Amino acid sequence: MTQIIAEKPKPQDPPKRKKRDVNGWLVLDKPVGMTSTHAVSVVKRLLQAKRAGHAGTLDPLASGLLPIALGEATKTVPFVMDGRKVYRFTVRWGEERDTDDAEGRTTETSAERPTPEAVRALIPRFSGLIEQVPPRFSAVKIGGERAYDLARDGEVVELAARPIEIHHIELVETPDPDHSVLAAECGKGTYVRALARDMGRALGCFGHVTALRRTAVGPFTEQIATGLEALQRLVPPGAEDSIAAAAAVLPVEAGLAALPALRVSAADAGRLARGQAVLLRGRDAPVMEGWVSVSAHGGLVALAQVEKGELRPRRIFNLPRT
Repeated sequence: MTQIIAEKPKPQDPPKRKKRDVNGWLVLDKPVGMTSTHAVSVVKRLLQAKRAGHAGTLDPLASGLLPIALGEATKTVPFVMDGRKVYRFTVRWGEERDTDDAEGRTTETSAERPTPEAVRALIPRFSGLIEQVPPRFSAVKIGGERAYDLARDGEVVELAARPIEIHHIELVETPDPDHSVLAAECGKGTYVRALARDMGRALGCFGHVTALRRTAVGPFTEQIATGLEALQRLVPPGAEDSIAAAAAVLPVEAGLAALPALRVSAADAGRLARGQAVLLRGRDAPVMEGWVSVSAHGGLVALAQVEKGELRPRRIFNLPRT
């Protein structure tokens, strides 16, 4: 008698969660040890968002604010990236490393240690518009290749100095002779690791960053940031939707706080949405030039440039009307 053995049913893959049109900003308090790219992918998955990107990379060893743009907010990323950034960082004196942080190989050492007075006296040299050479292990491109990829392959990386602006630096505390804690408010393109390296060289004792936290990016501050664990609690494993987590998402306009805002009529909003310029006329017409955010009936319509009395649309928003 032939024995028939029934095959066990193959386990089914869990159904993929449906992607959603999530629009706005999630200001993540990124933990140490996570890349910015990974952080974006985690948030995108939790919120089931179709599109996401970030406004300014944070190194894996750094923590703090990583503004993540979702959906239509990705069109506003450059305006957040152009904003000022505030960092709190710890410098370890006596060692320079090839990565300019604690992850790298020691390349220079010194028995000298700066006094708090010496650090404060040096700060004016690193304030305002200055020239800075980015770290060899950075995302700066050389001939189409990232500098950190070339450095990891053992190639000699020569980066040119470039202008940056440091608005403010202060010595926060000196916990011991080997360390100084500083805070800096910087413009776009500033590398805090390079700042620590250059200050160490100027002080004759060398230095590198051992801890780094970003506390502000453009209009975003720590007070509105959401931790990754808190966000994950809002969307427990197996949850079918992300309505609770969506409450942490700020409106698209939150990234445009630095831009002048214009309100237009429904008719003009329609013209802008079709890519047509709108003439600014009448006694109340604004006298200005440059970028503006444009809204109608409380809804964001476009990013536009005012040129010679005309409002010229550059980026159109496709946001649901409430």
